[in-house]
Amino acid sequence: MESWIERLKEILPEKRFMTDLADRYSYSFDASFGEYLPDVVVQPQQKSEIVSILKLANLHKVPVYPRGQGTCLSGGPLPVYGGIVLDMSQWPKTIDLRPDDLIVSVSPSVLTADINKAAEEHGLMYAPDPSSAHVATIGGNLAENSGGPRGLKYGVTKDHVIALEVITPEGEIIRTGGQTIKNVTGYDLTKLIVGSEGTLGVITEATLKLMPKPPAVQTMMVSFDKVRSAGEAISKTLTSGILPSKMEFMDQACIQAVENFKPIGLPVEAEAIVIIELDGHPETLKIERKLVEDIMKNIGATDIIIPQSEKEADEIWHARKQVSPAIAQIKPTKVSEDATVPRSKIPDLIERLQVIKEKYDVEIVVFGHAGDGNLHPNVLCDKRNQEEMARVEQAVGEIFEAAIELGGTLSGEHGIGTMKAPFMEQELGDIGLDMMKRVKEAWDPNGIMNPGKIFAEKGRKLVLRNE
Repeated sequence: MESWIERLKEILPEKRFMTDLADRYSYSFDASFGEYLPDVVVQPQQKSEIVSILKLANLHKVPVYPRGQGTCLSGGPLPVYGGIVLDMSQWPKTIDLRPDDLIVSVSPSVLTADINKAAEEHGLMYAPDPSSAHVATIGGNLAENSGGPRGLKYGVTKDHVIALEVITPEGEIIRTGGQTIKNVTGYDLTKLIVGSEGTLGVITEATLKLMPKPPAVQTMMVSFDKVRSAGEAISKTLTSGILPSKMEFMDQACIQAVENFKPIGLPVEAEAIVIIELDGHPETLKIERKLVEDIMKNIGATDIIIPQSEKEADEIWHARKQVSPAIAQIKPTKVSEDATVPRSKIPDLIERLQVIKEKYDVEIVVFGHAGDGNLHPNVLCDKRNQEEMARVEQAVGEIFEAAIELGGTLSGEHGIGTMKAPFMEQELGDIGLDMMKRVKEAWDPNGIMNPGKIFAEKGRKLVLRNE
């Protein structure tokens, strides 16, 4: 170890090279579970530095873990086997907008929300809007293929990436894709890398698609006295020919938690609420709003609130964003998941969650992007209680199983990381998983890029307790 660390020191200035215990500990965790201490943390700011770091790591077979702001909920950047944490958050920030081409080139350290702000100055928008956009870097979003509320209409991160600059595990610089919207030359390496969770290389630049910002938006908040009715209303809306930009779901526990945390007058007696945003031309929105109202009433909505001002609409969306901090007040630990199912199966998943909650005697609250079937079951617990955490592990495992059995997937936007790796074979089958492993081995023959993610060791299970 001393040999490669000494050589690593020659690549970077001292202020961007950290080996003190306190510094290394700061990079040992993310927003999920588990703590893994790296041997060293580096903050590269030039491509030549990353090239040299990866070539050195390859020579000595040292693990390398790319990291953004550490907001990942699945353990994506955790240094499971020690080695080098590559902190990309200090990379020089650049946003190069080309409005006439509807594209923007960005460096990986740029905050996602800042890309949208820059686009709005030209009447444009960058559509992906993960809830952590104001603190998460675009590099992390690219690695995890992040989603967000607008994913219903506009898709997730991969749907807006047309080119990447990547440094391979062997220290070679490659460019994928191009500057044109249509590009069918060869294999689509761009989409292979987006969502690969740092296991195939280090992203140093991305070219993203922009689109005109819709001229108007309309928010609606609809209450239901039955959760199944809320799910049916979502499906009915989406099959009616109307495509909202957002359709968000909150169960009663979430509603009450938000009202206890920062009250705005949400209907605490409702079993569920659905918050809808329509966007487009003002005249079109008038017609769509009336159609959606009719659908909701026919399904059994108990109340429909139409904000009369932008301020009122902002308050409703702010309440939705307060769900996570609000439910964190109920118990000190929350396990945030994103099981995703076909839209028609949302009511079935919610019923399965109730069975799991009672079976393991754990607190589960549900919210999420119901319009695309992406729900966020959150298990509320106390990680200091080992017996409770053992039950939580079993409950989370059954949540994943339920999603797969209902025709869904392990992750709609959080990624696989360490948290969901043990369940990959259940969804993909052993042949499908083996094909992914072959891709990984071809790109990274020495296995240095973010090892311990996506592919679980044989027999490994989900563990949320300290062992």
